[in-house]
Amino acid sequence: MHTSPSTQEMEKAFRERDGSYDGVFLIGVKTTGVFCRPSCRSRMPLAQNIEFFQTTREALFAGYRPCLRCRPMEAGGSLPDWATSLLEKIERNPSLRLRDADLEALGVEPARVRRLFAKRFGMTFQAYCRARRLGKAFDEIKNGRGLDDAVLDHGYESHSGFREAFLKQFGKPPGKVRDGDYLRAAWIETPLGPMIAGATDGGICLLEFVDRRALEAQLETLASRFRLPLVPGETESMKTLRDEIAGYFEGRLKRFSVSLQFPGTDFQVKVWQALTRIPYGETRSYEDIARELGVRGASRAVGHANGQNRIAIVIPCHRVVNKNGELGGYGGGLWRKKLLLELERGSPIGNLRQAQ
Repeated sequence: MHTSPSTQEMEKAFRERDGSYDGVFLIGVKTTGVFCRPSCRSRMPLAQNIEFFQTTREALFAGYRPCLRCRPMEAGGSLPDWATSLLEKIERNPSLRLRDADLEALGVEPARVRRLFAKRFGMTFQAYCRARRLGKAFDEIKNGRGLDDAVLDHGYESHSGFREAFLKQFGKPPGKVRDGDYLRAAWIETPLGPMIAGATDGGICLLEFVDRRALEAQLETLASRFRLPLVPGETESMKTLRDEIAGYFEGRLKRFSVSLQFPGTDFQVKVWQALTRIPYGETRSYEDIARELGVRGASRAVGHANGQNRIAIVIPCHRVVNKNGELGGYGGGLWRKKLLLELERGSPIGNLRQAQ
């Protein structure tokens, strides 16, 4: 697993605009909302206004956009003209949703786009587009002058994928929300990629890999279920979660104790509770879960509820497989499901990234 230099070393390299660190780490500038290479010649920000990232994906999902001056997306060599044009098109309108047919209409072969984004940026083109939509939405909250300003005044007009969800979620000023509670969101680094965690005062209600295809839908569901504003922040349960996730990936922790909140239909909740009873290192089939719940023949419904789980790893939906032993589906990607199961069977943590 790639390890970043120390914070002190990165700060020194950035202050000296040391180009030898280009490709090693990236800098997010909070006041401008952009991320840069260490060698960027833009105006030097104050130390308290920067944060560091290992990959472009992490910077994007944290709400930053690529710097137009140093072009961090082109680290390792310039991009072909068609790719540069595509990136610029997305930056002009992050809410844009480009399908294969749209790419073909632009004269770009979809397979070529997929190959370049996977090789250069470590993500699919659609994951990049989702990153920009999600990042822009969170940026509105993170950089607002206050909750009311961030939530209500900005309106998220440029984020079509999020607008309806946020309007539902922020239907009234935060000060008038029930009990004054709100959803806090934070990023958690793992060997299998960054995750977004969400929590209320009552416990963890979200833990998903940031590149999960259905993440936007999960956020909409949270908005509907909790009717609370979403802001960056930490809770005691979030701190516990960070410690326990670290212990899990180090192979030290086999059972989570962090407080959870997972509202849903009666059936969904029963399925999710059943998932938490699957022992570490073991698997169950959808039929097994249905049988345990006394609803034989409901394996399809169990599978649907399993896919709606919003708290990955802690509620271990990755431990549910097909009756024939095949992995089945997994919202975070089958490669992650395979590696999580291997981890629980004793595979060294250092092998996880290599096996991707």
